[in-house]
Amino acid sequence: MFKLILTLIFVWIGQLALAQGLGPIIKSGEYPQGYFRSPLAIPHQASGTFGELRSTHFHAGDDYRTQQKVGLPLYAVADGYISRLRIQAGGGGHSLYITHPNGYTSVYLHMHEFAAKYKERIREEQYSLQRYEVDIELGADDFPVKKGERIGLAGNTGSSEGPHLHFEIRETETQNPINPQLFGLHFPDNQPPLIQSIVIYDLGEGVFNEHTPRRHFKTIHQGAGQYRQDGSAPIPVNGRFGVGIQTVDRHNGTTFNNGVYSIELLLDDKAVSTVVFEKLSFATSGTIHAYIDYPHYQRTRTRIQKSFKDPNNPINIFHFLDGDGSLRLDGGGGKGSIRTLTYRVRDVHGNTSVISIPVRHEPTHEPKRVAQTGTAVFRYERANQYRADNIALDLPENALYDHLYFNYAQGTKPEGGYSLVQHVHNNMIPLSRSYTLSIRPDRTLPAHLQAKALIVDARGNSVGGSFGDGWVTTQTRSFGSFHIRVDTIAPQIQPLNVSPGKNLSGQSRISFRISDNLSGIASYNAYIDEEWVLMEYDPKTRSLWHTIDRNLPKGRHQFRLEVRDGKDNESRYEFSFSR
Repeated sequence: MFKLILTLIFVWIGQLALAQGLGPIIKSGEYPQGYFRSPLAIPHQASGTFGELRSTHFHAGDDYRTQQKVGLPLYAVADGYISRLRIQAGGGGHSLYITHPNGYTSVYLHMHEFAAKYKERIREEQYSLQRYEVDIELGADDFPVKKGERIGLAGNTGSSEGPHLHFEIRETETQNPINPQLFGLHFPDNQPPLIQSIVIYDLGEGVFNEHTPRRHFKTIHQGAGQYRQDGSAPIPVNGRFGVGIQTVDRHNGTTFNNGVYSIELLLDDKAVSTVVFEKLSFATSGTIHAYIDYPHYQRTRTRIQKSFKDPNNPINIFHFLDGDGSLRLDGGGGKGSIRTLTYRVRDVHGNTSVISIPVRHEPTHEPKRVAQTGTAVFRYERANQYRADNIALDLPENALYDHLYFNYAQGTKPEGGYSLVQHVHNNMIPLSRSYTLSIRPDRTLPAHLQAKALIVDARGNSVGGSFGDGWVTTQTRSFGSFHIRVDTIAPQIQPLNVSPGKNLSGQSRISFRISDNLSGIASYNAYIDEEWVLMEYDPKTRSLWHTIDRNLPKGRHQFRLEVRDGKDNESRYEFSFSR
């Protein structure tokens, strides 16, 4: 009797969960609960979550909102030791790593300030190397830390777009990040994910690219995580096809479009594709461009997540994939029979949204296709080269996610350029690795400007490069249109709070704004009385500053700032000041 009652209770709980749009989440293992505390002492609210689709990568952590403030205290989430301290002008900005004895490492990015003892260690390294950016690895005996110990302040450094804490939990051995909410560090969320649209790709037997026929279907929300397509007629398909979904998750009290946890595609209740954002690998995080419909993203900045995989995509987020995830209905279930495609999307709490789509094999459905032709055929499993009068390309093996009908053409010479425009295929094809691009300048490039030559893209942005053996050569990870320009203009230095002869006794900083027109800031060095002093740099605001040492003797001093760009053009700013 007891077993019967227990069984009925479990059935009732399961039915209640389904009625509330909840479901079990997919995990490959169990994670310690209650071991880690929150890194902040304020209510949890997220502006970004693990696995969220970013412009160049999958988001490897959770972004904690900090009430639009810089300077909230940060705390060690568990016992351990500080294993890494890092300063970057971009990227993670000020970052700190704690290695814990349970096999995990916690990571804190975009910090405003480190605790004093860590700050002192960093300053020693910066002055030893005479540079702002440093990366320090530490041992277990250097800086042990206790759970709840204050380690610094949350901030907005590096490539952050606003005050917040980017927080990660990684496997210490592999440094692979794991979804932090699996450790019980949850954000309030009882809302099922949003299913915004469904896409049917008529793949046929060709490669997937910008010419693949696409059919977009809007969705209608029916409440409680239930969706249907806009229109009730079965979708006709013929031959090989694939499916994609536009979906995001939202948390209680916010409107941020966060990442979902899992996406399951089924055909008549049989699994086709299951994507799970449980773990990521930095080695394959850049494969996001092959995971999404990249041509559609380039055109619209909308991200469709494909439930099929390109043949050379090493991505590791597929928990299950039947073949490559593409489908055929030819002859299945009887001629003209209606089949059902179902998407089941969950967040990490188990909140679930579902949409079922009727499809039917229709032999008369013939999508319009563009003939696949090219100047050359590149195969993804081998190195590929292309040579013409004014261009040379060297693609390493596995740089492509699929075979490519490569197209090349020349355009006209742009004003201010030193070569014809080289149309290297187009920007609709993602690459997993950089390739070597060489462009031959025309005869108008004088010898004294060869060292200043570089390659720019269609928007006029530098992709780098140097002159040698009659060519300008660079490494780039995108196709598109390129030509040669020169950079002879030195960076600009704008003083913000100093002037010659000024008495600086009442201020703690010497501040500038710096910028460069093309090749970008490469280095910045400052000297007081010919001794190197630290300059801190924020590329978001182009701000450069020196915090005046309290022990600087009273009297007159000489300050000099040197800023160089990527083509060795230099600007200097010098002035004397008193203390």
